[in-house]
Amino acid sequence: MFLSKYFLPTQKTIPTDVKIISHQLMIRAGMIRQLTSGIYQWLPLGLKVLQNVSKIVREEMDRAGSIEVLLPSIQPISLWEQSGRFGAESDMSAEMLLMRDRHDNQLIFAPTSEEAICHLFNNNVQSYKNLPMTLYQISWKFRDEIRPRYGVMRGREFLMKDAYSFDLTEEDALKSYDKMLRAYLKAYGRMGLTAVPVTASSGDIGGNYSHELHVIAKTGESTIYYDEKILEATKSDNFNLKSLENFYARESEKHDPKIGPDAVSSTSIEVGHLFYLDDKYSSPMGLKIQDKSGATLVPKMGCYGIGVSRLIGAIIECYNDENGIIWPTEVAPFKCVIANMLTDDESCNAVALDLYNKLTAIGISVLYDDTNDSAGTKFGRMDLIGIPMQIIVGKSTKADGTVEFRLRSNKKDSSHYTPSEVIRKITDGL
Repeated sequence: MFLSKYFLPTQKTIPTDVKIISHQLMIRAGMIRQLTSGIYQWLPLGLKVLQNVSKIVREEMDRAGSIEVLLPSIQPISLWEQSGRFGAESDMSAEMLLMRDRHDNQLIFAPTSEEAICHLFNNNVQSYKNLPMTLYQISWKFRDEIRPRYGVMRGREFLMKDAYSFDLTEEDALKSYDKMLRAYLKAYGRMGLTAVPVTASSGDIGGNYSHELHVIAKTGESTIYYDEKILEATKSDNFNLKSLENFYARESEKHDPKIGPDAVSSTSIEVGHLFYLDDKYSSPMGLKIQDKSGATLVPKMGCYGIGVSRLIGAIIECYNDENGIIWPTEVAPFKCVIANMLTDDESCNAVALDLYNKLTAIGISVLYDDTNDSAGTKFGRMDLIGIPMQIIVGKSTKADGTVEFRLRSNKKDSSHYTPSEVIRKITDGL
């Protein structure tokens, strides 16, 4: 992508009501713009990151045996009346965006999809032979937050991955739950995040078994208490629910100083939530399935959420410095940026364009800064948007044909290479 033809409206000033670093940097780096309270327009750079995070989540869900579907965002209120989450004890109507169609049918913009997934399952699955089954989607949700804040971290409209498992027994359901926990930890690890699974309350979703996934962050809006050894343990591919029993890890509402007296506390950002629902939804929604003997059972359910758009704010909170964002490679909007500091020099233009074409041809996503902006502007913009690898074409290129190469995460450690050496360095994984 040529920057001169790209839509990247970076800015130096920060709105006075923007408090946390991730919100500030997403605005300054030209990733988002607010349309109205808690609702954001995603610009090209931000959309690329959103797509990369979604891709990682999707790949780990697929690897765990989940099956992707796409449910309507607009749902009939009758489903929610049936489950008891509208007009009953578990009422969620205060968070819902309510509407009526021309036939006076009441509808909602769904904040989650337990009811809709139960409707889909009940009308299409009858036999135990289809279980276990986990269905998931990545789609936009709406919750009418009382006080939207922190940019995409606490917005009203958000992109969410929500998954729903169906099993015959509680034992099988907890196996599905365990599989989702491991999928989550793998996904976060690929994003450069160490997530701590903590015992949590079930909140509006309900159920009798629940864990939140948190990343440690200075500006987090939550507080968790945990055994520090869990930070390393969760990085193992073998970490599971049984492993979790060896560590104290709880969110603030569940913290008990008598049980975890040596636990450390940290502010954190919730990036995922797992629930074992038992038959909380499957029973009132009328789900039935036959077992091997022909007996009719109510399937056990679990549900599992990841705030995909929220994750981007969490990643930036963990990866930034005084100059801007420092993207982990797998979520970066581009893997490499080429900054041509001498666009009026034919030799520099030729080298920069040749590098761009060769890197692009081997599948490396590249942003080529071919603008006539000053060197200071180009350096500042490169650091602000946080692309992992930086190639600078300039005076040394004109003098001896070399280019400067550095990593955004350690820009003080830069070296000069021939163009072919830089390509080899990138393709060999540095």
